[in-house]
Amino acid sequence: MGDDRSSGVILVQGRTRLWVADGAVHWQRGRELTVVLLLRHCDCVSVLCGMMQAMKTEILIDVWRRLLADPDKSWVLFQHGTCVVLTAPEGDLADQATGILGEFGPVHAGSPAGDFGVIDLQDADGWVVTGHHNDVLTYVAPDEVHDPSEIAVGLSGRSKRHQDGTDLHVVHVEDNRASESSA
Repeated sequence: MGDDRSSGVILVQGRTRLWVADGAVHWQRGRELTVVLLLRHCDCVSVLCGMMQAMKTEILIDVWRRLLADPDKSWVLFQHGTCVVLTAPEGDLADQATGILGEFGPVHAGSPAGDFGVIDLQDADGWVVTGHHNDVLTYVAPDEVHDPSEIAVGLSGRSKRHQDGTDLHVVHVEDNRASESSA
């Protein structure tokens, strides 16, 4: 299985820990059983990247669930942290959100698409960056910026929104239509 003896914690977030030791990738969440994968070094890198993306997605889902004021709203999360809140959800939510973000996500300098606002969060660490569509919001974590100034945070969030608006890679759909209709 290779002679990789590197070790060390790669990522710790809340109760989740990811690390490499003795040629294996270890993943532990709280007191749950540790997952151990024995792989060649090149496979370790691929698996680590995938696991870190999955952890990042879990973290973003948790953040957006805490941040959105109305837990009955449906929303869609994109790969780089942009959330599209669907005020009138219909049909395929991923398609609906992708249409909105495809139009309102990409940045065009000198137009309203380049504008942004920054909200300093009270219920979570980090910021939400707004744009020219009220229901398109991007989360910026404190570890994503070296300079916590409004301009640096805003530019980071705008850049992430642009990436999401051009890549259009959906990572999570929160469909709360059933709870909306039963209210």
